[in-house]
Amino acid sequence: QVQLVESGGGLVQPGGSLRLSCAASGGRFSIYDMGWYRQAPGKERELVARINTGGRITNYADSVKGRFTISRDNAKNTVALQMNSLKSEDTAQYYCNRIRTPWPWGQGTQVTVSS
Repeated sequence: QVQLVESGGGLVQPGGSLRLSCAASGGRFSIYDMGWYRQAPGKERELVARINTGGRITNYADSVKGRFTISRDNAKNTVALQMNSLKSEDTAQYYCNRIRTPWPWGQGTQVTVSS
């Protein structure tokens, strides 16, 4: 069973940056497209960034395009999300998972953007 562990969240001021990391264990990570999702209080979980198996094709939600960058390291079974120019509306719990039928969700990592 795949386990996902997200890290790197925290409290940051508007305009600041954070780098999230996700480590996957127990499965064939490299054969799946992966994504970063987020869920704000009272809202549904949404996909904000995705990356294909080889790491060359990425897509972003309009709300984060130009500010977030997703990357992966298949040798290390990790996927990262570099977040720049953070806004208050980016405040949410962030999760990684595959794009297909999701594996069990990890605990996520909290990102809070506030002055």
